[in-house]
Amino acid sequence: MIIGERLTCYIDSLDRGNTPFLDEIEKYALAHQIPVVRKSMQSLLKFLLAARNPERILEIGTAIGFSALLMCEYGPENSRITTIEKDGNRIALARENFRRAGKEAKITLLEGDAAEILQNLEGPYPMIFMDAAKGQYIHFLPDILRLMGPGSLLVSDNVLKDGDVIQSRFAVTRRNRTIHARMREYLYELKHRPQLETVVLPVGDGAALSVMRDCAVDLCCNAGQREEPSC
Repeated sequence: MIIGERLTCYIDSLDRGNTPFLDEIEKYALAHQIPVVRKSMQSLLKFLLAARNPERILEIGTAIGFSALLMCEYGPENSRITTIEKDGNRIALARENFRRAGKEAKITLLEGDAAEILQNLEGPYPMIFMDAAKGQYIHFLPDILRLMGPGSLLVSDNVLKDGDVIQSRFAVTRRNRTIHARMREYLYELKHRPQLETVVLPVGDGAALSVMRDCAVDLCCNAGQREEPSC
């Protein structure tokens, strides 16, 4: 936990909950050790969906379809979701869950490596949810930025890795050092790219919210300064 467990449990207890079908999928995922977004991230996603009303949503990392269905359920009625997954077993379960929920027409599941699929997508996407292999976030970022337009929102989950991201690389296990280094690089890029405005929140396992600036406005605001945004 990034914040105290008791406080997290209390905040989670205030949530109105999800639909019975979403509860069923979440229960199955937890029982079979399949990662799903934590309760606090679910609440954050619902809030962002209500605030932004995105008609097009891109998700990187489908798993068995829980978060895609949650965004479909609590997003605007006319929203369409494109989600990417490469694990064959999870793809089969996700497709079945989309079918059972009656959301096949609203959710497009693309099968394969996100690094290759992202290169062939066309934006802009008003909202992008990054929830894939943590060591790959930094490699996906160039295409993610290309797929964002002014005002687009990028939501990156699990960016603090239970607080390990603040540790020295020698304090994490050897097998996790590459992921540790890449996540720190990713967060640095989100905070220092001039075309993005990013906040990192201690929600769930850490969430980064990044908004693409309006290039014209940003250029005007930076007039007379040496460094201009590379939009």
